[in-house]
Amino acid sequence: MKSIFITGGTSGIGAATARHAINAGHNVFVTGRSEQRLQAFLGSFHGEQRSRIFGEVVDAGSWEQTESAVQTCMQRWGKLDVAFANAGFSARGDLVSGDPEKWREMVMTNVLGAALLIKATVPALIASRGFFLFTGSTAGRKVYPGNLYTATKWAITGLAESLRQQLVGSRVRVSVISPGHVDTPLWAERPDAMMEADDVARTVMWVLDQPDHIDVSEMIIRALGQEF
Repeated sequence: MKSIFITGGTSGIGAATARHAINAGHNVFVTGRSEQRLQAFLGSFHGEQRSRIFGEVVDAGSWEQTESAVQTCMQRWGKLDVAFANAGFSARGDLVSGDPEKWREMVMTNVLGAALLIKATVPALIASRGFFLFTGSTAGRKVYPGNLYTATKWAITGLAESLRQQLVGSRVRVSVISPGHVDTPLWAERPDAMMEADDVARTVMWVLDQPDHIDVSEMIIRALGQEF
């Protein structure tokens, strides 16, 4: 049984991963920015499953809130085996028409949020010989024109490899799961080829199920027919 901490865990890929983890018998702690959404998500579990999932409202870009939530998770479960830096969003508009305040919020969540989670969790993950996972994107390998979101995902690709190299010898495994088009509220215009969040969650669980001597550094998964 693993103890799993998921940012952005109340919707999309995070929520789907939490459900798979609970069904597999693990303990899960989720964070999200909406109290209403958090309570609705937690309330969707019942009985014994409900006793194995908890969460808090956390701004992923806040060090104080991130550190506090990780400590609460550790106190509840007694250990931490998996930290999943999943929180992220895309601001509307391009590099001319976009809102700079939304850009700031996006970079703080998508990039700084992942770095803060590293700082808050790596000591515990070294103790448990655990996993640090990132939600990347195919946008971290190819760009959309005029789109700052792609820069944040390129940053995640680099951050994941930087962390992997820092932790060589620690027995902590570092993986970035880079999906293509996923059916989430992210899209202003829906592309033709899309996956479900559940498809990505199953990939996350596969990574966690690999034997101790295997470190899956990066997984790129796309819906059949996606052009890049």
